[in-house]
Amino acid sequence: MSEGSFTAVVLAGGTAVRLDGADKASVELHGRTLLTWALDAVLDAAEVVVVGDPVPTHRPVTFVREDPRHGGPAAALLTGRDALLDPRGTVAVLACDMPHLTPQTFGRLRAAAVGHDGAALVGPDGRRQLAMVLDVGRLDAVRPGLEEQHGLALHRLLAPLDLVEVAAEGQEHRDVDTWADIRDLT
Repeated sequence: MSEGSFTAVVLAGGTAVRLDGADKASVELHGRTLLTWALDAVLDAAEVVVVGDPVPTHRPVTFVREDPRHGGPAAALLTGRDALLDPRGTVAVLACDMPHLTPQTFGRLRAAAVGHDGAALVGPDGRRQLAMVLDVGRLDAVRPGLEEQHGLALHRLLAPLDLVEVAAEGQEHRDVDTWADIRDLT
């Protein structure tokens, strides 16, 4: 994997059960939507695909939905990858509910991924977060058939890949799952 240009897939199509079904992409934190925070984190991406319902954005993006809907992060990632106009090189993948991710986060991930299949952000508890960069060709090589994507765990999809783990700095690993999380982040 090289450090050249990259594309991005933002995962924004979950059910947000613990947020009373609210559209996470439209939830506001400090007067900005969570989707805005996510798009700013991949500001340097040549192209951005958002897997979720269309909402107003401050930059051009392509919105798509996995079919059937709510297939999980693996199905959403692969749906987003399919919507990329230029699916070569590196793709940044992030959940829209991680407002502490920045372009510097993805710079560190991209630098760490050189010579590997990708890199994933790891929280203080050692768990991989939904913030990573992947070599598109290697992702394509491990891709299951369409009928196997729905409900596939992301860690199973990515298990064959050589992913470098990059420790989160500060609050980068924090995500928004509940209204209490929103309150605690303000």
